[in-house]
Amino acid sequence: MLKQYVVDAFTDEVFKGNQAAICVMEKWLPDTLMQSIAIENNFSETAFTVSEGDGYRLRWFTPGGEIDLCGHATLATSWVLFHFYEKDAARIAFETRGGHLSVTRDGDRLAMDFPAYRLEPVPVTDEMAEAIGSRPLEAYMGRDLLCVMGTTDEVVSAKPDFSKVVKLPGTLLHITAKGDGSPYDCVSRSFAPKLAVSEDPVCGSGHCHIVPYWAGKLGVSKITARQASKRGGTLWCTMKDDRVELAGNAALYSAAELYI
Repeated sequence: MLKQYVVDAFTDEVFKGNQAAICVMEKWLPDTLMQSIAIENNFSETAFTVSEGDGYRLRWFTPGGEIDLCGHATLATSWVLFHFYEKDAARIAFETRGGHLSVTRDGDRLAMDFPAYRLEPVPVTDEMAEAIGSRPLEAYMGRDLLCVMGTTDEVVSAKPDFSKVVKLPGTLLHITAKGDGSPYDCVSRSFAPKLAVSEDPVCGSGHCHIVPYWAGKLGVSKITARQASKRGGTLWCTMKDDRVELAGNAALYSAAELYI
């Protein structure tokens, strides 16, 4: 049997934010089995972690395959470890495919130290406009494609054509716009049909693209970001040179045993 938790990340109440399944293990399972568990869960990510040295090794699987960086499942994993396995710890370190990550307690929130993606401007194309349903003002490439829209309504009401989104460059597609005012500096949504996830409800790694853009555009280091999916979520973000601090809350939904 394998212990598995389900945590809603970037929210302080269940049924909101982004769901992640967390498996805390004594040793690694075969990759094929971890992939099968991720497919069975059918969340945007299932995280698997094993204690290693003074920290943990962490891997993330989508229903469509393993991914190199995931914010909400890191936040969810940290919440589980702080509450059930490392109750006296102030900081947890992770080794991942995306590099060294750390998470610290920040009052009621958890703050994650993540790499910022370097954004390269790319031309706005008709293909982008047709996939999103309206034409972006600007477009940038990091790991993912970031499209900047003219209004928050274009982000909130967007109904992308996923058959066209999968043909766009980048692993995910993020659309974002300047917030209409307090309390949010920006609003965004994230789509990942290439990973068998239509919409990622709250995307931490996406904000490693979104926050560098808005911090530069607005000339500030602190960004309060809102993910405007149906479930919704809030991230308190800080640019620190080539790193992004992403802070948020999390809520435990379930703890179970997998009979595998």
